[in-house]
Amino acid sequence: MMRILFNEELANFNEILNHILGVVFIILIFSIAYAYLKPHRLHKRRPWSTLLLKGSYLLYLMVLLIVVYFSALVKGGLEVVFSGIEFFAFLIVLFAPSVGIFARKLAQFSKKREEYNYFFTTVNLVSVAAVLLMYFL
Repeated sequence: MMRILFNEELANFNEILNHILGVVFIILIFSIAYAYLKPHRLHKRRPWSTLLLKGSYLLYLMVLLIVVYFSALVKGGLEVVFSGIEFFAFLIVLFAPSVGIFARKLAQFSKKREEYNYFFTTVNLVSVAAVLLMYFL
């Protein structure tokens, strides 16, 4: 009898620990992204497009981290929530906005930075919608 109670308490402790580590992971990743992007510092010539790009990326990242957290720890895993072709769509949505935010400082985009910012703002918002649709449907 005591052994069964101990195993149940240990399983409950492991589940609680996983949830706590998940929240710490979300806070850590979001803090690193915020520190890298510095959304409070805007470009002098294109403040609106820069603000939209950085804000939409942080929104995308927050939604993505929360969906991954709930998928992994509440609904049984990413392979359960995103099965089949949805998993490949999820991978595209996972990497496309991050590539856009890191590639923005390349020399090829310096002449058309404002258009680039608006394009990837749209990509970020579409990615948010896609992640939410895949998660809830």
